[in-house]
Amino acid sequence: MRRVAITGVGAMSALGLDHPAMKAALAAGRPAIGPIEGDVAQLAGPKAAGQVRGFDPLAHFEERRLSTLDRVSQFAVVTAREALAASGLVAEPSRTAVVIGTGAGGLVTIDESYKRLYADKNQRPHPFSVPKLMVSAAASQVSMDLGLTGPAFVLSSACSSANHALGEALWLIRSGRADAALAGGTEAPLTNGTLRGWDALRVMAPDTCRPFSKGRKGMILGEGAAVFVLEEWEAAKRRGANILAELAGYGLSADAADLVAPSQAGAEAAIRGAIADAGLGLSDIGYINAHGTGTPLNDPTESAAIRAIFGASTDRLPVSSTKSMHGHALGAAGALELVAALLALTDGVIPPTANFLEPDPACPLDVVPNEPRRAEVRAALSNSFAFGGLNAVLALRKA
Repeated sequence: MRRVAITGVGAMSALGLDHPAMKAALAAGRPAIGPIEGDVAQLAGPKAAGQVRGFDPLAHFEERRLSTLDRVSQFAVVTAREALAASGLVAEPSRTAVVIGTGAGGLVTIDESYKRLYADKNQRPHPFSVPKLMVSAAASQVSMDLGLTGPAFVLSSACSSANHALGEALWLIRSGRADAALAGGTEAPLTNGTLRGWDALRVMAPDTCRPFSKGRKGMILGEGAAVFVLEEWEAAKRRGANILAELAGYGLSADAADLVAPSQAGAEAAIRGAIADAGLGLSDIGYINAHGTGTPLNDPTESAAIRAIFGASTDRLPVSSTKSMHGHALGAAGALELVAALLALTDGVIPPTANFLEPDPACPLDVVPNEPRRAEVRAALSNSFAFGGLNAVLALRKA
C-alpha cells in the first residue's frame, strides 16, 4: 500500500490563532481555558471554555463573503490555507481530496436563526441560513476556496469526527483515489443553545478540565480547527517536501452498547486496530494522546483499555490529555490533538495533562502531570471515543 506523509499543518484553538502559536503553547504546557467572552457569556449556563480569542474574520475574508460563512467554516478555511501554504504543495486539483470532520456544523447560524424566529419574532431567517448551517458546508467552503475538485465531504461522528476524517483521507491516498488531501476537523460550539444542551447532560465542569485527576468534575467545551496536508509518501519525497511524520495507521470500532457511556472493549478494538494497521508493535508506541475528557466515566474506561493492551509497560508509557489546555472541541478534538501528538514526534516534547491535582487510583497511568516532558518518540497514538460508541484511533510514525 502507498504510505502517507504529513507535510503541512494549520491550526487554530484557544491556544493560538495559528499552528506555531498553538504548538508553542502545547510545548510550554500553558492552558488556555478561561471565562467565556462575548454576548453568549451573559446567557449560557457554563461560564468557562476553550475559546478562540482575538479572531477577526475580516482579516481573512471580504465582508460580502462572510454572509455565507458560519464560524465553523471560517475556522476550516483559514486553517486549510495555512496548512497548504506550510506544505509548499502545488496541488493537482482533481487529485486532491478535502475531508473535514465536524460534530454539528453551523451551530452559530442555528442559534442566530432560532433567536431571529422565536425571540425577535422575525418570520424570515437569513437567506443563506441553510448553506451556512449545513454540516457539509466546511468541506464545500475549503474546496471552493482552494479550487480543489477531487473527492470532498464531511464526516460527522460526534467527538470522533476529525479522526474519522483523517483516517478516511489516509485510505483515499492509500487506495490511489487521491494523491493528496486536506483533512482535519472544525467546530464552533460556543453558542447559548449548545452550551445549555451540554450543561443539561451534567457532564460539564464549572471551572476547568482535569483529566485523570482525582476530584475532576467533568469536561469543558472548546472550539477551533486543525487541517493537515496529507500526501503520497514517494511523491512528497520527490518534490523535496518537509515530511513531518507518517500517518501510518487507523483503527475504528463501534461499541454497540450505550449512547453516552463508553465501552472498554470498543476502545481496545480501535487502539489495537490502529497499531496493527500501522504495522507497529506495542513497544514502538512512545506516547498516547488520550481522549481524556475529564468525566467520571471516560477516564477510568480509557485507562483500563490502555492498561489491558500494554500491560506492565503501561507504567512507562506517557499518556496525556490536551483537552486540559484547549477544551473539548467535539468534532475538531482529534485534529487539535493530532497537533499535540505530532509535536512529540517532531520536537520530542510531550505536552502535559494540565490542571492535575492528584492521582486517581481508577486511572493508573503516567499522565505527564502539569509539566511538558522531553522524550524521543518514534510512534504515537491519538484516541477519539465518541458519544454513540463511535471510536477512531490514529497512529503516527516518526519521519
